[in-house]
Order: sequence, then C-alpha cells, then structure tokens
Amino acid sequence: MSASIDDPRNAPLIGVDSHLPAIAPAAQTPGALRQRFALPPQWTPEVVREKSFGNRPMAEASVLVPIVQRDQPTVLLTQRTAHLSTHSGQVAFPGGKRDKEDASAEATALREAREEVGLASGDVEVLGCLPLYVTGSAFVITPVVALVDPAARLEANPDEVQDLFEVPLAFLLNPAHHQRHAMVWNGALREWFAMPYEDGERQRYIWGATAGMLRNLYRFLAA
Repeated sequence: MSASIDDPRNAPLIGVDSHLPAIAPAAQTPGALRQRFALPPQWTPEVVREKSFGNRPMAEASVLVPIVQRDQPTVLLTQRTAHLSTHSGQVAFPGGKRDKEDASAEATALREAREEVGLASGDVEVLGCLPLYVTGSAFVITPVVALVDPAARLEANPDEVQDLFEVPLAFLLNPAHHQRHAMVWNGALREWFAMPYEDGERQRYIWGATAGMLRNLYRFLAA
C-alpha cells in the first residue's frame, strides 16, 4: 500500500507491542539509570538503520535524550519549526550535526540542547550513549542519554523549535504504547515505530527516528 510519508498517521498500523512488559518504576529512578549505564548488560538494539531515501553524504550528529528528574520522570522533547530543511514540524530530541569544534558526541548534544532549548550544561548529568542510529536522511546519530534538573530554565529558539513539551518516561517505556507502522514509499517498504501521546487536547505524534531511539532505550533498560 502506498501513502505519503509526510502524513505518517495515515500509514497502516501493523501491530502494537502490548505483549511486552513495561519497564518497572524502580528501574526508572536516577539511581537505577546511573547504575544501568555504569554497568550495561549485553543487549542488541532493535532499530539501527532506516532505509535511505536520498543520496546525501552521511553526516555525524548527536541528540540529547533528556530525562527530567521529576517525582515521575519525564522526557523533554521538541516540535521542530515548519521551515527547517529536514524533519520540519516533527517531534524530536534536541540535537543536530556535529561541528568541527565539538570534542565529542556528548559535546555536540550539549551544545545543540543549549542552542535549541536554552538548556545549560550545568543542569545536565550525562549518563551515557545508546548505539548509533542511522536515519533515512543520512544522519548518523549518537543518542546521548542524560538526567536534567527539573529547575533548569528553558527557552525555545524560535528559529528551530516551535514548541517544548514533556512526556512521562513511564509512558514511553511501556510497549503497549509502541505502535508499528508500515507503508510503501518511493518504491520501498518502510517500517517504523510511533508513540502517540495525548497531551491534554493535543496529540504529540512521536514517530520515526525519535521513536526508534526511544525503543532502543526500552530494549536497553529491559535487557
């Protein structure tokens, strides 16, 4: 079945993973997350490479996966502005391409988070990195997982970020909310995860690379 990838909500739903266990609340605490990254288990990421849909050269990038240390932890996400050249209007982590001056993938993620949402590095505790994720748009992304002080002052950069919002970590780590979608686009069968979140009267449609990296975080914590 063919459809437009610009409107992923219309793509056929092929399954929901409600048969998989959710991550226990005790494993979502700052202490448990620190321990998991300090002593990681053997595990295999579920999503590592999307099918390419262009001929651009590969570019290194990093995103920050910011877990806000509230009583019930949340993940800070952005909605990208509509005028951006790639992934416009989509839900994303703060992040972007690596600059020559960046000393590491972590430095890229922290710089981009500061530029996009005003997050100061002093309010961030980096826990570690998930495996590389290669997008169909030719970005080789390092997901940098971090704890964020809930008192951190944030300000969206209007040139890049239309909106900031938080989603409960427990929601994202419950596979009952992990939808699988598939469609034929540009002659190739493409599959992805989606995690639609009802934020009051508004639906936050988390899908594609962002959902794929969150799925890998789930697998890492479930291993």
